[in-house]
Amino acid sequence: MILRPLRERLTLMLLALLPFHALLLTVLTKMIAGQGHAPLPWLAAWKEGVLGIILVVAVIEILLISRKRLAVGDKRLAIFSWDFIDLCIISLCILGVVISALHSSLSALHSLLGFKYDFVPLVAFLILRRVEWSDRFRDRVLKVIVAVGGIIAGYGILSYFLSQDFFVSMGYSDLHSLYLPDSPIAAFQQIGASGMRRIQATMSGPNQLGFFLLLPWTLGLLNIIRGERWNVWIPYFALVDIALFLTFSRSAWVAACAIMIVALFLEVGAPFMKKILWGCLALFLVATTILILVAPKIIIRSASTSDHLVRPLRAVSMMLAKPLGHGLGTAGPASNRVSDPCVFLPFGADIGWAQNRPELCVFVGEFQAQPRDRACNCPVLPENWYLQIGVELGILGFILYVLLIVLLLKRLAVSGERLAGSPAASHYALIAFLVFLGVSIGALFLHAWEDTAVAYTLWILIAGILGNVRQASKL
Repeated sequence: MILRPLRERLTLMLLALLPFHALLLTVLTKMIAGQGHAPLPWLAAWKEGVLGIILVVAVIEILLISRKRLAVGDKRLAIFSWDFIDLCIISLCILGVVISALHSSLSALHSLLGFKYDFVPLVAFLILRRVEWSDRFRDRVLKVIVAVGGIIAGYGILSYFLSQDFFVSMGYSDLHSLYLPDSPIAAFQQIGASGMRRIQATMSGPNQLGFFLLLPWTLGLLNIIRGERWNVWIPYFALVDIALFLTFSRSAWVAACAIMIVALFLEVGAPFMKKILWGCLALFLVATTILILVAPKIIIRSASTSDHLVRPLRAVSMMLAKPLGHGLGTAGPASNRVSDPCVFLPFGADIGWAQNRPELCVFVGEFQAQPRDRACNCPVLPENWYLQIGVELGILGFILYVLLIVLLLKRLAVSGERLAGSPAASHYALIAFLVFLGVSIGALFLHAWEDTAVAYTLWILIAGILGNVRQASKL
C-alpha cells in the first residue's frame, strides 16, 4: 500500500520543519509584507494544512483496513473499536463544543483558537494511533530529532551573542520580552532589568525552546547511559544541555531533572556512567543554589514567581465560580491571541518607554497607567495547562484531562516491556515516555503544550508507539 509510505514521509517533513516555524514565518512575512508586519495567518497555517493531509491519508487507510477486516469477519480492529483513552479524548472534544455553544458571547475566533490549541493534537493522536507505523519511520524520526535538535541548539547558543539589529533585519520586533498580537514576535527575552538574555533560537519563546529541547536532550541522555558512542553523544548532549540552560526556563529545567532521575533509576546502561550522571545532577543543583544566593534575580525572578503563585489561584477561583467552564479560548494561549497585550510593572516603575506604543496596556501595581481612555481586556493565563483546561471546560473537563494524561503515562510506562522483542521500538517507547512525562510535569507551571513543535511532535510520537501496542494487545 502506497498510503503508509506517503503518510510517513509527510510526517517526517512536518516534524523536521515545525521547530523552524517561527523563524521561517518571521522571515517570509517580512519578505512578503514588509518590516513590522504581524505574522501572516495564511502563511502560519501551513502546518495545520500538512497535518490535515496526513490525517486524511490516515483516515483512508483506516477505512480500507477496516473494510478488509470486516469482510473476513474480524471485528477486533474495526474503525469503531475504542478504549478508555479514546473515550476521554472524545468526551473532552464534545464537552468543549457544548460548553462553548452555551456561551453565546464567545466569538467563533475564541472557539476555533481554543480548539486548535487544546484538541487538534489530541484528535491527531486519536486518528494516528489507528494506523501502522514502520520500524523504518521510528528510526528516521529519531534521526530527524537528533539533527534538528543539534542545529537549533547550536543556533540558539550563537543567537545569545547576536545584536538586536541583526534580528530586526530578519523581521523580528525591535522590542524584547513582549508579545504583541499585531506585531512581529520578539527575538529573545531578558531576565528583568539584568540585561541577561533567554535564548529562543528558531522558536517563538524561550520556554517553547526549552520544552522542545527535552526531545534531543533525552535522546542524548539515554544513549550516554546505554554506552552508545560516547565520543559522539557526550559532545552532542553537552551542546543541547548548554542551549537548554540558556533558555533559563525553570519549568524546562525541572522537567529535565525529572527525566534524568527516572532514566537513572531504569535497569539499563552502564553503572559507572549512571554514577557520573548522578554527580552531574548534584552539581547542577548545587550550582543553581549558589546562583540563587549570588544572583537571585536570575533564578527567583520575584515578579515571575509571583505570577506562578497568583495566577493558578485565580484560575481555581474562576473554575469554582463557573464549574461548567467559561468556554474554549477563554484561557491560555488562545486568550493571549484575542486579548489586549498587557504588561504588569511594580509600583514606581518608569513607563516612559511604552508611551510610543499606545496599543500596549501597562499596569503599575493594580493601577492601569496606559491607556487612559479605555479599560483593557487582559488575557487569562493560569500558568498551568491543567487549570487552563479547567477554566475553559470546567471541573469535569479538568478531571477528564488529568485522567487522560495519567492513563497515557501508565500506558507508555509499560509499552516498552510489551515491545521488548524489538529493541528499536522499545527504545523509541522509552524516549516517548520520558519526554511526555517531562512536558506533563512542566505543564504544572506553564502552558507547556501551546507550541505546535512540542505538541504535534510528542502526540505523533506516542501515537506511533501506542498504536502498535494497542494492536499487539488486541485492545
